Amino acid sequence: MTRFFKSLLLGASLLAAPAAAQTIAITGGTVALGDGSEPIEGGTVVLRNGRIVAAGRNVAVPAGAQRVDATGKWVTPGLVAGFSRVGLIEVDAVGATNDVTAENSPFSAAIDVAPAINPRALAIQVSRAGGVTRAIVAPGTAKSIFAGQGAVIDTGNDMEAVTRARAFQFVELGETGSDEAGGSRAAAHVLFRNALREARDLGARFSAPISGGGGGTREPRANDQRDFPLEEVPDNRLLSPGASRPDDVLLTRFDAAALVPVLQGRQLLLVHVERASDIIQVLALTKEFPRLRLVLVGATEGWTIADRIAAARVPVIANALNDLPSTFEQLAATQSNVARMRAAGIPVALGMINDDEARQVRLARQQAGNMVAVGRVPGATGLSWGEALATITSGPAEAVGMGGEIGSLRPGRRADVVIWSGDPLENSSAAEIVLIDGVQQPLDNHQTKLRDRYRTPTEGDLPKAYER
Repeated sequence: MTRFFKSLLLGASLLAAPAAAQTIAITGGTVALGDGSEPIEGGTVVLRNGRIVAAGRNVAVPAGAQRVDATGKWVTPGLVAGFSRVGLIEVDAVGATNDVTAENSPFSAAIDVAPAINPRALAIQVSRAGGVTRAIVAPGTAKSIFAGQGAVIDTGNDMEAVTRARAFQFVELGETGSDEAGGSRAAAHVLFRNALREARDLGARFSAPISGGGGGTREPRANDQRDFPLEEVPDNRLLSPGASRPDDVLLTRFDAAALVPVLQGRQLLLVHVERASDIIQVLALTKEFPRLRLVLVGATEGWTIADRIAAARVPVIANALNDLPSTFEQLAATQSNVARMRAAGIPVALGMINDDEARQVRLARQQAGNMVAVGRVPGATGLSWGEALATITSGPAEAVGMGGEIGSLRPGRRADVVIWSGDPLENSSAAEIVLIDGVQQPLDNHQTKLRDRYRTPTEGDLPKAYER
């Protein structure tokens, strides 16, 4: 029996009723929880109402549950693209299909990518067919180091793609940031600090009264350099005509208001930085702005200062095998970067930073598999199989504060489940069934339709160019 036909038999039971509204037990497969643990042979995964109920060995199958026999298959959580532009772009050179950057916009930090996500983008369909069920989507910079606010999306076959809007603010430092700031790293860092101070000043104007000397209270002054314990400030107050500001500010009011949640620690700050010295400067920001919740993106030279990153308890979303010094800020590039950082106690996930992150996030599983293979190279440091899977499932989810919702088969998580034909970290394996929130998803896309159409073409099926 062919693998394709077997997958149809597996899927038939799930198609019998809406998956999110029933109890499903996937039995007999090799189950990988996605939390760093090793695979479990002959495991069971139980789903109910779009959530994981239980997963592992010796899991009882509830009475009346719809069974799916996954014998000979592998069962994992859906893959989470750790850094991407999925849904923002179709063709790079066609401006009408590219919403990654806003070249002529007066705004930067205030930009929110959520309204621009296209759930019908071909890259979303291809990613879903490759077992990717969620993606961390970031905007790109144009005329500022601030790119805007990124989102976490799902790749489901519906028009409601955004799982969490405004999940983080994204900033470019290093070589790209220095270019955007005027030509030097020094300019980029002073621009960064100035922006945070402007946001602090704007937010402080609407914070609760601050205790002053003698037990009284006072309103913070515009030039006060204290790091006020800002409360949540409604956007409509920050953006109201009464929100007066000094005349020498560089940020628009919308951009400054967008950075207030970052200063308050209510919104993550993802910073793309590669060089060790740049990473140190980013970590030092917490001395002046202690509420910042940082996530490093890239960090090619992170292994050289892993002790500092670990001490700061900052997670990293890194490229998998960035092993060549393609730029001057990546001179210490090594295949062992990810594993060495993890060995130092740093939470590390994988992302597709500047590596066709708009279309090829499905390759993350190949990169994770390569991290296992690196461990077999003399002198190199790699990951175990379970650790490698975690870098593309629970790792990215934890990095953006959604580990309790997605990225693993732990009880209570969203039922994003993939049944694979074999080991998912092997290129020869394929996703045969993909569930998002417990709902089975179609795996066809433009590429598969073209493949099927021209695999065995009949008369009249070929394009005109092929006709004699």
